[in-house]
Amino acid sequence: MFKIRTNVLLNICILIGLCLLFYYAFLTHNSINQRLKKNARKDIKHVKFISTALKKQKEYNIWLIFTKVTNISTLRFKFRDLIHNLLNVTSVPLKFNIIVDKVSQRIAESQISDVVFYMNKSLVYSFYDIEECAKKIQDIVQVMTPYFSSKPGTYYSDALFYISLGLYRIAPHNQDIAILLDCDLYFKKDVALLFNEFDKFKPTALFGLAPELTPVYRHVLHMYKAKHNTTFGEYYHQQNISNATHPRGFQGYNSGVVLLNLKAQRNSTEFPKVITNTTVKQMTSKYRFRGHLGDQDFYTLLGYEYPHLIQTLNCGFNRQLCTWWRDHGYRNIFDYYAKCDHDTVVLHGNCNTRIPK
Repeated sequence: MFKIRTNVLLNICILIGLCLLFYYAFLTHNSINQRLKKNARKDIKHVKFISTALKKQKEYNIWLIFTKVTNISTLRFKFRDLIHNLLNVTSVPLKFNIIVDKVSQRIAESQISDVVFYMNKSLVYSFYDIEECAKKIQDIVQVMTPYFSSKPGTYYSDALFYISLGLYRIAPHNQDIAILLDCDLYFKKDVALLFNEFDKFKPTALFGLAPELTPVYRHVLHMYKAKHNTTFGEYYHQQNISNATHPRGFQGYNSGVVLLNLKAQRNSTEFPKVITNTTVKQMTSKYRFRGHLGDQDFYTLLGYEYPHLIQTLNCGFNRQLCTWWRDHGYRNIFDYYAKCDHDTVVLHGNCNTRIPK
């Protein structure tokens, strides 16, 4: 009898032990699963963070045109000084994209070597042959040249004045944004401030330009303005002077600094129509417009007729110093055009004006 009771008790103990063992295993498994899920959530958050960070990374592509340069050309010194200046003021990693011909490329390489040696800094850059670039924008040049070139010459020469309009075809496809600069510039502040302007682009904007600070378009439009009540060519007024699209005046744009939303240009269905001969002819005929400043003239017409395609930068991002028009018939109103109340980021020594540094 005692033996039977002992066996029963032993079986009960074994059963209780097995139950406890299974319960412990269940708790351990559940705990491990919870830790794995928690870690997985952390990993997912980490992946999302990395993905978000990558999306927020900006490109810092600077484009320069450096062609028809000789060893005695002043452009080679402006080119060298601009690169030196940009490296001095940048807080972001710049990539230089330089359009050259064969002779100019050798000079550019020499100037870059001098800057790198003097500053003891590395420089990332690529060269693009002007003849290859010209082929990619041949149709654009053929449309623009009759209306915006004072003395149309060889195709090679004409292409230089319209590079910005077709840069979306020339630039590598992985470049979404870029800034095209003249070489006669001096940055007083960080070039990153200019790249930050892309964040302010309206959804429809393809380009970003600052105002022209001379009465050149008042002069170009004098025949049209004599017959029409228009704000086109007027300097910027403090108060509205009409109910037009640009009620406070419109001085036009200067193309010494051009911000390019390359991705938007490639995806645009409207832009290819705007650069056709039909549209350009319609705009120039309407305003009796005969320009001589290449892409700048086109941007000015575009800004008046299709303002949604251009983001207007403040004048501090392209503070032009040329005073030629003040001494050629517009002394009484020149200062109204040249006025700029914004902090200067970029000085522009256009028409060979000396830049105070």
